[in-house]
Amino acid sequence: MSTAANNILWENIIQGDQEAYRELYELFAEMLYRYGLRYIQDTATIKDCIQDLFTDLYHYRRNLSPKVNIRYYLLRSFRRKIHVAIKKGAAISQTTDAEDYFSVNYEPDAEELIIAAEQQQQMLRLLAEELNALPARQKEVLFLKFNCDLSYDEVAGIMKISIPTCRTLAYRAFRQLRTNMEKMPVLPLLVLLMSWLAQKNN
Repeated sequence: MSTAANNILWENIIQGDQEAYRELYELFAEMLYRYGLRYIQDTATIKDCIQDLFTDLYHYRRNLSPKVNIRYYLLRSFRRKIHVAIKKGAAISQTTDAEDYFSVNYEPDAEELIIAAEQQQQMLRLLAEELNALPARQKEVLFLKFNCDLSYDEVAGIMKISIPTCRTLAYRAFRQLRTNMEKMPVLPLLVLLMSWLAQKNN
C-alpha cells in the first residue's frame, strides 16, 4: 500500500466510513491471523482479538492519530491484545512470559522441493530445521521483518525493544544460521533465507 493510499484509508477510518473498515479488514485480517497463530493455536481467541481490535478502532476513532503506518499500528495493537489474552490464561494456562510462546514452524513447500535441485532441497530442509531452532524473539524479528515487510524501527516498536536490540537479535539469528550452515556461502544463504521468508507472506 502506497503512503498516499495508506493516508486516505486512515482518514476514512477516522471519519467512520464503513466501507473503509471493510477494506481495512480485507487487507490486514489474514496477516493478523497468521501472526496470532505464531503465539497461540486457539483460533477462537485469535479471532476475538482481531474483532476487539477493529471494534476499538471504530469506538475510539476520534482519538486516533491522523497519520500512521497502518500495518505497523495494527500489528502493534494486535500483539498487545494477544499478550493480554495469554496473560489472562485465555489461551495458555500458567503462562509467565508471552514472548516465550512465539513460534514459527518453517517447512519447505512441496512445490518448492519439486522445483528445486537436489542440493537445494537439502539446503531448504536444513534451513527449516535451523530456523525452527532459533529462540522465540529471534524468530519474531525475522517474521516481522520479512513476512510483514517492516523496518527494524517498526519491528522494535512492535516488540517494545530498542532498535539496537532488534538489530542484535536479527544479527544473532543470521550468525547462528551461518554457523550451523557453514558449508553454504554467506550470500547464497542470505538470498535463500530472505526469498523463502518473503514467500511465506504470499
